[in-house]
Amino acid sequence: MNTDHSIAVTVKILEKEYHIACPPEEQAELIKASLYLNEKMNQTRETGRLVGVDRIAVMAAINITHELLQLKESNKNKSGGTAEQMNARLQLLQEKVDAALTNGQQIEL
Repeated sequence: MNTDHSIAVTVKILEKEYHIACPPEEQAELIKASLYLNEKMNQTRETGRLVGVDRIAVMAAINITHELLQLKESNKNKSGGTAEQMNARLQLLQEKVDAALTNGQQIEL
């Protein structure tokens, strides 16, 4: 994050304020992320099994990371695989298009 043209944004997480510098164009995303983090930390705290903000933060981070990894895996499966697999599929499709165009041009001549 470039802090040369940053603004100070105040966010509140577990009733504590934090002042964070961010570019103006990222302010809305920062606020959205902090609201999400606050929600997750409150949910973790409400289970009553953890005491201490540091432990709550770690458990919330683990839960958020788990969500992120699930989304990445889901997106990978929906898109048909890894970038290398997608490149191979695109190459195959390009070859098929080239062959069809070549065959079509030969027929037209």
